[in-house]
Amino acid sequence: MSIVTVQLGQCGNQIGLSFFQTLMSDLAHSTVSSNQDYKDECLERFFHQSLEEGSSKTTPSARAVMVDMESKVIQNTVATAKKSGTWRYPDKQQFCRKRGAGNNWADGFYGHGSVVEEQVLEMVQREVEKCDRFGGFLSLMSVAGGTGSGVGTRITQCLKDRYPQALLMNQLVWPHCSGEVILQNYNAVLSLAHLYECADAINIIHNDHMRKICSSFSSTGSSNSGVSFTDMNKLIAEHMAILLQPSHHSGRSSTVCDMMGTLVSHPDYKLLTMYCVPQTSEGSLPFSTFAWPGLMKRLHQMVVNASVMEEGLNWQVKPGSTHSNKCISNHLILRGKDSTTADISPLRNSALYVGWIPSDFAFTCSHQSRQFRAYEKSACLMSNGRTAVGSLNTIVRKAWDMFAMRAYVHWYVRHGMEEEKFIDSFASLEQVLDNYKQI
Repeated sequence: MSIVTVQLGQCGNQIGLSFFQTLMSDLAHSTVSSNQDYKDECLERFFHQSLEEGSSKTTPSARAVMVDMESKVIQNTVATAKKSGTWRYPDKQQFCRKRGAGNNWADGFYGHGSVVEEQVLEMVQREVEKCDRFGGFLSLMSVAGGTGSGVGTRITQCLKDRYPQALLMNQLVWPHCSGEVILQNYNAVLSLAHLYECADAINIIHNDHMRKICSSFSSTGSSNSGVSFTDMNKLIAEHMAILLQPSHHSGRSSTVCDMMGTLVSHPDYKLLTMYCVPQTSEGSLPFSTFAWPGLMKRLHQMVVNASVMEEGLNWQVKPGSTHSNKCISNHLILRGKDSTTADISPLRNSALYVGWIPSDFAFTCSHQSRQFRAYEKSACLMSNGRTAVGSLNTIVRKAWDMFAMRAYVHWYVRHGMEEEKFIDSFASLEQVLDNYKQI
């Protein structure tokens, strides 16, 4: 089934570019004949074949719609894809304006969003009509700025209204705790509260975590200063590709809809987290050896610790203990040689899960014998559990503190937003936090 990607704002468009580049890099990695089925399935899921303008040559064209209120990032992104010679973005599926949303959620949602939504939806419809079997949407956005958060939230709501039966999966990039956008706490709270009402699944990706993982790839691993947004975007894209590339469950192809259906079985619990191993730079792979027992041991402890990073794990924490993570459901994807032989029993441990989800739904697993890019063996666990509680609690508290002093509230009100929207959003997210804390 095909997935239409909607790239929203600067962050969403840059991650989208890295994601499609990673997919094509993965497809080019293997030359064996068994690669063809895998390649066909990936291309059908994320690309369609289209004629290049003024040419008889067909090139994979991403099933994507690009939205930003300023044109520079989209122009650069489209040009970079075309320059690769292996894939491109579809023609006339880019929407830009001449002015950004100024890091203000209300400006993006009420100002730009109300003006652009119909034009963007027309582009989305054109992309959906190209799908033989339409499976849903993958929305990429940041919650810190104005376009990604405000316009992105508005477009996401419109997608659910227009396509109520389609899967709507949001990949949200969470801001740095010490971010430079003064309004990022407000923007994040308003975005997540509204998205919780319309999205089917919300995968939160933390910039702080991605930066630390990238930093660990350096020779010293001691500083974040040398890590660029490009490095972080590539890591995010790699994790997304490990998760979303074709795999098989119970002898048949596992679709993204199947995966999300088991992970988000209750509408009160939609927050997802990705845990991926191994965490090593691609340049180090020729000198590294990985075995399934070691990978599974580390992945299991990452889940128990609620840590997306391999480094600094507390090996004393056990499943079911006071300080351990609790999950509603997990889906594991194993890629590489002998993936079906990996011992996954520790991740089935009932102590990891709530008691009200049947074991067959609490944990599911899919496999792919073909390795992912240069990784001989790799694994990704998508988890619905308490992991997101800490960072969400922090950003809600910071936003509350600002709102109590009415700091910058007038910046939102002047764009047509009522103060009650803040109160409603705080109440909504505090209920989400309470739900997850109770599991």
